[in-house]
Amino acid sequence: MKTISAADLEQQYQSEQLAIVDVRERHEFQAGHIPTAANLPLSELETGYKKLEPQYKYYIICQAGARSAAACQFLAMQGFDVTNVSGGMNAWSGEIK
Repeated sequence: MKTISAADLEQQYQSEQLAIVDVRERHEFQAGHIPTAANLPLSELETGYKKLEPQYKYYIICQAGARSAAACQFLAMQGFDVTNVSGGMNAWSGEIK
């Protein structure tokens, strides 16, 4: 599984438009998230992944990295190009909305 640190993602986020998917539950997402991130809770991933575009590279984030790792495993099996954000939102020091 491909991984990226939250710090490296933040640096890339400053200069590129990235497809970021936050797999935390809706109430967690609403409490604070990366401004451009889309919310697709892990609990809805099995059916919700069909909304994702297969041609994009996705960065998957959660609170600490465990749920995003599970989501990456699932999405990779569906043929998506995914990278797990290690440390998750706990390690994110950039802008939040």
